[in-house]
Amino acid sequence: MEKAFKNEIKLQFPYLCNAKLLLAVSGGVDSVVLAHLCKTAKLDFALAHCNFNLRDEESDADEDFVTDLAKKLKVKLFVENFDTEQYAKDNGLSIQMAARDLRYEWFEELRLKHQFDYTLTAHHANDSLETFFINLLRGAGLEGLSGINSDSNKIIRPLLNFSRKEIAAFAEENNISWREDSTNASTKYLRNKIRHELVPILEDLNPQFLETFLKTQSHLKENEELVEDYMSLLYPKIIGKTKYGYSLDINYLKKVPNTSAILYQLLKSFGFTEWNDVYNLMDAQPGKMVFSASHRLIKDREHLLLTEIDRTENKTYKIAKDEDFAMLPMGTFSFSEVKEIKEKTPNCIYVDPQKLDYPLTVRKRQEGDLFYPFGMKGKKKLSDFFKDKKLSLPEKENSWLLCSGDKIVWVINQRADRRFSITSPGQKIIKITFSL
Repeated sequence: MEKAFKNEIKLQFPYLCNAKLLLAVSGGVDSVVLAHLCKTAKLDFALAHCNFNLRDEESDADEDFVTDLAKKLKVKLFVENFDTEQYAKDNGLSIQMAARDLRYEWFEELRLKHQFDYTLTAHHANDSLETFFINLLRGAGLEGLSGINSDSNKIIRPLLNFSRKEIAAFAEENNISWREDSTNASTKYLRNKIRHELVPILEDLNPQFLETFLKTQSHLKENEELVEDYMSLLYPKIIGKTKYGYSLDINYLKKVPNTSAILYQLLKSFGFTEWNDVYNLMDAQPGKMVFSASHRLIKDREHLLLTEIDRTENKTYKIAKDEDFAMLPMGTFSFSEVKEIKEKTPNCIYVDPQKLDYPLTVRKRQEGDLFYPFGMKGKKKLSDFFKDKKLSLPEKENSWLLCSGDKIVWVINQRADRRFSITSPGQKIIKITFSL
């Protein structure tokens, strides 16, 4: 296996030979063998060990073992203790997911702080097999079935072409000791249930099942890459960048084959789960929406608009009387006294300072808002004003209002309210300018 590992590095990961590496070591056979293989391959690495404090003395014994391993290999060791149960409780996660989040966040912190080029983990072929079945049971798409990536986000997994049996055999042949996690024998967890109950049945049906599976997974990976190539051609024809997110052309989507699969590929990274609702949105009434935890998809006439969920909807910002400049999250306001009204542009208005009640406020629209649009007679509901301008929902929601008391002074960069306009010659004039 030592020779095979060196060939794997040479052919698949040649960049590791001159890199500074952080190796995640639990104390189990997989990570301990990887540490020994990296040593014999003369790679430059340090060890990182997470103590999740989930198995009392057993967790501490794992930490002691890894400490001795680092001394034996003469490499630097980083250790971090976590209150995993509390983190899981605070974040509404399972213990397994909490441990996963904690370790990967810490590995990345270490990598950046100590300038490691990559983080190595000891995932192997059986891990990829078990992950396949977990994702299959969850109804995953092609990317969930094509296996664990060997190289992703600075995390390298150089043992993916080796089986658990090969790794254990190498350890025994070379008198390498390791720690056995007692929870690995329990079928309480789905991964262990697959490992101890499902996989043996499949291996009984086909003794070469793991090798066959790896070939199948390789084909799935090739198909995934083919889909990605196809999507890269379709992407610019369907999606356009907008000021507030992305716009998807419904008419073009309906023309291409497998529209639902195309939509899934385009939107899968934005957290949507109700895919039937996403597909049906193309024929829904304008204004209908589908939400994920972080984004929403809006039907807007001939397009689907993808935007992040607005977290500033109810925020109000104040501008004091003596401020010449006010830097706010949406942009900067400047106030200056002028002698006459000169150029008129969308980003500035001229107002009578005597009519302003300070502090001025800047806010988003509210139900029932109305104003007296400059250049028009009477008053108008803000909702009707937006409708007449044919603004999309994101454009409406991202329109800010400059207000004096409960009165709108300016629908910013769109229309001033005539109640604050200059009515007498020679009076004071304040020019208000807004810039992004």
